[in-house]
Amino acid sequence: MPKTLERDLGLPAVLAISIGAMVGSGIFILPALAVEIAGPAVILAYLVAGVLVVPAALAKAEMATAMPEAGGTYLFIERGMGPLLGTVAGIGTWFALSFKGALALVGGVPYLLLLFDVSPGATTQVALALAALLVVVNVLGAKQTGRLQVAIVVVMLAALVWFVVGGGPSVRQPNYAPFFGGGAGGLLAATGLVFVSYAGVTKVASVAEEVADPDRNIPLGILGSLAFTTVLYVLIVAVMIGVTEPTRIAESATPMAVAAGATLGTPGVVAVVLAAILALVSTANAGILSSSRYPFAMARDDLVPDSMATVSERFGTPSNSITLTGVVLLVLIAFVPLLEIAKLASAFQILIFVLINVALVAFREGNAEYDPAFTAPLYPWIQIVGVLSGLVLLTQMGLVPFVGAVALIAVGVAWFLLYGRRRVDREGVAVDAVRRQVGRSAVDRTQQALDEWASGYRVLVALDHAVSKDEERSFVRIASDLARTHDGEVAVVRFEQVPDQVPLTYASETETPADVRFDEQTSELDCEFDVPVKSGTIVCHDVRHAAVNYAAHESVDLLLTEETATPAGLRGRLFGSDVDWVRRHAPCDVALLHAEPGGLDDVDVVGVLSDEGPYDPAKVAIADAIATSAAGSIAFRYVDREDESVVAKRTLRDYHGDVAELCSAPVSSHAQFTDGGTATHPKSEPTAPDLLVVSAAERGNDGIASYLATANRPVLVVHPEDSQRRGRIAQMLERWVF
Repeated sequence: MPKTLERDLGLPAVLAISIGAMVGSGIFILPALAVEIAGPAVILAYLVAGVLVVPAALAKAEMATAMPEAGGTYLFIERGMGPLLGTVAGIGTWFALSFKGALALVGGVPYLLLLFDVSPGATTQVALALAALLVVVNVLGAKQTGRLQVAIVVVMLAALVWFVVGGGPSVRQPNYAPFFGGGAGGLLAATGLVFVSYAGVTKVASVAEEVADPDRNIPLGILGSLAFTTVLYVLIVAVMIGVTEPTRIAESATPMAVAAGATLGTPGVVAVVLAAILALVSTANAGILSSSRYPFAMARDDLVPDSMATVSERFGTPSNSITLTGVVLLVLIAFVPLLEIAKLASAFQILIFVLINVALVAFREGNAEYDPAFTAPLYPWIQIVGVLSGLVLLTQMGLVPFVGAVALIAVGVAWFLLYGRRRVDREGVAVDAVRRQVGRSAVDRTQQALDEWASGYRVLVALDHAVSKDEERSFVRIASDLARTHDGEVAVVRFEQVPDQVPLTYASETETPADVRFDEQTSELDCEFDVPVKSGTIVCHDVRHAAVNYAAHESVDLLLTEETATPAGLRGRLFGSDVDWVRRHAPCDVALLHAEPGGLDDVDVVGVLSDEGPYDPAKVAIADAIATSAAGSIAFRYVDREDESVVAKRTLRDYHGDVAELCSAPVSSHAQFTDGGTATHPKSEPTAPDLLVVSAAERGNDGIASYLATANRPVLVVHPEDSQRRGRIAQMLERWVF
């Protein structure tokens, strides 16, 4: 029988874990820092911070009931948002907990020194010694028991409740005026500063697999502890300011002791100091223990070196991970001021809570198995509030925490790109959710493009030189297939360019052998296709302008012409080819046909090519019209694609299936993927296409170009009218997720 964990943590234990993880530096240290920023409005700052934590608390409660065995903020974000943001979250949570541990020690040592009547000048040295001791304790494997944690919480809460009840009658109203001394900016800055006070609210998620009846006890424990702690914080700070002038609190390194001395005397001070020492040492130890688990977990996911996951044979602990965390903790204590430690701890925690809210949206909208027993209410609005409020707080906390948060993101992204990307092939639920949304949008645009092909579709075949009958037949065949499907007509026009010195009247009255040959072969071709075909020659000084003007005058829906090479040299680099100019200025879709020397035979299979991104709607509509008219089929092809994840393949095949349902012609195949990045050779396909359709935007991409070079098939390059083309940002997003 395999080993399993006994689910023996009931609701009281869950509440004790969560409350114990929250009550610490948030109330024993931060009021002195926050009151200097916001004045008495720090009372409201604690309330606002507690409310703004609710979205992340609900999100994590939901994810914990869906994945009770996973545990940990890093894992939720990594699975939901992918390894890139998982790296940011892992590093961010690690730093946030390290900063919180440093804050607890630097802020807690003054209480210890007060108890033993030692000069505050020894604060840094004592904090460093305690930090080193706690690191050694964690390396050796010693740990506090559950009973000790419950005992600490009981003693601490008893002291705090005594402080509130005993100090309440001594509150003086003048101490609260002026309440908004720091203004709205001060209130927001103080809210951001004390935000870290609630960081432990989701602590219980890391032991979710040990919670009895997790569907009920996890959300109740998280929300119940948050509500209780918020009320407790507000009452404590209200009493603290009410019994002591705000300036005294701001100037003190032990604000709780100062307030207790003003109302409860020496016994109250001793009780508060003991509670503070117990809470802050416990918080620091938990910070080292918890933060060291993140490099350990990331190493198992191949996002940091394997050495971080090495477990000491002697002590049975991840000694490398704990040691690294300890080094960071010692550096913070030695060199970073208390206020900046507090701000950075809160800033990193706000950033992580923002990612938690986004991760929930990813799980809800994605295609992964996700079946939570508890669902956060008011979705997605409450998550949107959580994200926006977090971002607002980050901008109001000052330059150092904002730059710190940005730097953290940059470091996480850089580390993943330089180290992690080569080692992992996972993707988050969010990527697939975006991919599916992009696919749905592309399907809707394809449906719209197909619906817009109304009757009377007009195709202009524009030729600017004498072509053979076989070559002209290829153009007329494509044009007639497009027009026939929609009861349209075809115009075959040869544009004859003459020098500017030759009058157009004279040139138009002179019939050349090329004119006669063009008229004869076009008349013969007219009999081959059951579509009205009119033809003629237009004499002009500039073929480009003449073709575009004719298309506009005749309300042409598609201009079909021959693909020509871009001139070499400076002229080609500056101006491109005439066809490029026509593509940019035509008042309609443009299609360029590159036919083989023998012309285009019957079309049985139309291959629609892409390398990244969904298929262009105009490309699909043209391919469907040709295949339907020729009683043929369509073959969708992704070329030169590396192996995709199972989730990505399923999503892409679903997308192809949705597009196939829109087409009138049968679809013979869907997405194909390559091995090792080698393109599928056209001759190895079950049914080689007779005509390949690509978008002009991707014609020169390496994968498409390589495929076409080996295909030896006619190619139709489609360029939608400018008004129908997607913007560059949208195209980049589509190519990235597809």
